[in-house]
Amino acid sequence: MTATRIRLANLAHARSGDKGNTANIGLVAYRPRDYELLRREVTAERAGKHLEPFGVGEVRRFELPGLCALNFLVRDALDGGGTLSLRNDSQGKVLSNALLRMEVEVPAQVAEECADQGFAPEGWSPADTRSPAG
Repeated sequence: MTATRIRLANLAHARSGDKGNTANIGLVAYRPRDYELLRREVTAERAGKHLEPFGVGEVRRFELPGLCALNFLVRDALDGGGTLSLRNDSQGKVLSNALLRMEVEVPAQVAEECADQGFAPEGWSPADTRSPAG
């Protein structure tokens, strides 16, 4: 079995927000069968290491198998959070997009099947009148 690396954006979508100085990131598999890949590849440690440039603290992961999702609690992520923070992203909205850029190892067949999922296809521009999906 040949393996390759792809971005999480090809396997899942995500959403993030805040509660005080803690960010919350939900990562949901596009396809239920990819949930096990997410569980294996996106550990709390790996997510924390990937988000390290944002100056985050401890990262904890919670599994939601019925939703084919993972939830990450990211402590000390928002410089006090909300109105206390001087960060451009005081509510942690960019953290989900940052996590989706993390690369994970998957079987080549999965990478091929997921190639068109996630971020807009090559060559697409927001000025286009058609949707990214074509």
